[in-house]
Amino acid sequence: MFQDRLQSQLVPALQAAFQQLFSATIDPQQFAFQPTHQPRTGSGVEGDVTINVFPFLKLSGKGPEPTAMAVGEHLKANLPIVADFNVIKGFLNIVIADGYWLGFLQEAGEKDILQFPPTGKKVMVEFASPNTNKPLHLGHLRNIFLGDSVSRILRSTGNEVVRAQVINDRGIHICKSMLAWQKFGNGETPESSGLKGDKLVGKYYVAFDKAYRAEIEALIAAGKPKEEAEKQAPLILEAQAMLLKWEANDPEVRALWHMMNGWVYTGFNATYARMGVEFDKIYYESQTYILGKQDVLDGLKKGVFHEKDGAIWVDNTPEGLDEKVLLRRDGTSVYMTQDIGTAIKRFEEYSGLSRLIYTVGNEQDYHFKVLFLILKKLGYAWADGLYHLSYGMVDLPSGKMKSREGTVVDADEIIEEMVQEARNAGEQLSKLDDFTEDEKSQLYERIGLAALKYFLLKVGAKKRMLFDPAASIDLQGHTGPFIQYTFARINSLLGKSGSLKTHSIEEMSGWKMAAEERTVIKMLHQFPAALHEAATELEPSSIANHTYELVKAYNGFYQTLPVLKEEDPLKRDCRLHLSSAVAKNVKKAMWCLGIEVPERM
Repeated sequence: MFQDRLQSQLVPALQAAFQQLFSATIDPQQFAFQPTHQPRTGSGVEGDVTINVFPFLKLSGKGPEPTAMAVGEHLKANLPIVADFNVIKGFLNIVIADGYWLGFLQEAGEKDILQFPPTGKKVMVEFASPNTNKPLHLGHLRNIFLGDSVSRILRSTGNEVVRAQVINDRGIHICKSMLAWQKFGNGETPESSGLKGDKLVGKYYVAFDKAYRAEIEALIAAGKPKEEAEKQAPLILEAQAMLLKWEANDPEVRALWHMMNGWVYTGFNATYARMGVEFDKIYYESQTYILGKQDVLDGLKKGVFHEKDGAIWVDNTPEGLDEKVLLRRDGTSVYMTQDIGTAIKRFEEYSGLSRLIYTVGNEQDYHFKVLFLILKKLGYAWADGLYHLSYGMVDLPSGKMKSREGTVVDADEIIEEMVQEARNAGEQLSKLDDFTEDEKSQLYERIGLAALKYFLLKVGAKKRMLFDPAASIDLQGHTGPFIQYTFARINSLLGKSGSLKTHSIEEMSGWKMAAEERTVIKMLHQFPAALHEAATELEPSSIANHTYELVKAYNGFYQTLPVLKEEDPLKRDCRLHLSSAVAKNVKKAMWCLGIEVPERM
């Protein structure tokens, strides 16, 4: 159970209260804390943290309000950090003394309170997983940013993280691009065309589909049924023949495959570099597709699987799932087979690996349920550490993307559009006169990527979402650039202030905090819990939304109370320390989202 610094003091005091008042021994995990709810309208409820006493009424033998009153009085009398309390229908609202918040703020200025101790756990996060027949597109971006952010969050909370991707570099779809280039390419290369390698190969994937459709229409016009025409069109037959040659290791086909895949990898790497995304391990399907066959045969011998009609099957109907073929009657494998083998290989390769997280869209939910169940049936204890990080689709105002028809918004184009949006906004504000052109370009790049990443990460991963480029760049909205701008504002403020003067707790106790200051400190205090929640739930939106609320609270403080113009030296110093702590928190939080914060904007 994660406990923040406040809970670590409250929990023992609560246990003592229940023991002394009601002779009741309570497991610390039974206590549930939440921030005291403050109504938007009407009088607020005084309190910082709330405890629901309803679960403990059988132990106390009293009603909810008498139980909460007795516990509150005990805490106030015995725990110095409890300044006061109130009770509303069995909810105990505790007011934390200013001295606690001052101590927290001082500690935040002296050391890294956001550093989690090592867990000793090793986690692999798989994400990206593109095909080598087309460039990365908007759907990939949600996957990549989600996997990258989860990797950073897990690392920030003390885990050793292996960032992995699987590149789908074989199959009929790859052969389609290769065949189209052979037929229509006239030797075109990235150098001769000026196109990135992944875009050039994607161009021929679209060209194949266009020519293939034309052949189908011609066959239908000649009297063939549509289904037969799709199977007998010369292009698809040639692509299938090329795949057989690839599997037979034909030198000419393999040379073409290596050349075109090389173009794609160069293109992918340029896009990843621009995103600031790296990988520790790359798996290629051309090397892993043969895995799993022996594991299935071993499972058959153990009675985990069964044979039917010459094929090998797994029966998952007792668990509410279907029967699934794992090896066809001709001995060839299916995707599930190689996923079984690849999972086993990863745990063999990485000693001590405790979790394997697959970042894959929700259309594969069923696939992973089956995969995890099969690996449990095979007796692998680590199967309990497998997790499918499922996410919803990203829609555009123009509708669904289709790779074969060339209507996909590819990653490079959407990044470039966001950078241009940032440039347009920056030029309209005209606040960058002292920037060189290179500094402006670097700033626009950071703002554009922040807008894109934050917009895709602030929404819960499982939700389907609509991407709105214009809304994502707003400097006053719930956006990455708004958070960046606040960081730059604080950085400018601290730069103008000179060196920060530190004060002892005794000296700081003379600072009577305003409500706006207290709100900001409480938001800072909640960040480690938000980071822990994000790591537990594998949900970057927790960090994104908490950071936005922190920044919004800070802006409310900044607009209401003077900082540099404050005449009281103690107040001025304390407000500068508060500003510095917010900047440090924001930088850490945005790093967890894969977003850079510029020193000035």
